[in-house]
Amino acid sequence: MTVIEAARALGKVVQQDERYKAYIDAKKKNDADEGLQQLIGEFNLVRQNLAMESDKEPGEVNEEKVRELTAKMHSAYEAVMANENMAMFTVAKQGMDKLMSEINTILTYSVEGMDPDTCPSAPPTGCTGSCESCGGCG
Repeated sequence: MTVIEAARALGKVVQQDERYKAYIDAKKKNDADEGLQQLIGEFNLVRQNLAMESDKEPGEVNEEKVRELTAKMHSAYEAVMANENMAMFTVAKQGMDKLMSEINTILTYSVEGMDPDTCPSAPPTGCTGSCESCGGCG
């Protein structure tokens, strides 16, 4: 079996995991929730308007408008997050993110020469699982 074949086999196993199934189910419910989609659209519109106002040259920015848009954006965000389907999606996504972090940790340790059967599946303490802002594993 090649590495790519093993990765494809792992992908199939991931798709059988309950966390994956919960994530896909929650995503479908979010996508079908018209009220939630409208709230997300309103949030994105306010966020875009805030970015446009904030990106103006110094002296041209209307600080009152920025405060107003910031308050509207926070309210819109709270409305999105208060939606039951979004709450379920958030929990399911956290479970999926944790699974992917564990897989990534095992692969990373394996690439570093550790035994895949005995290496830890959890990143070192303090690690978020994202290498984007990381200074390196210690």
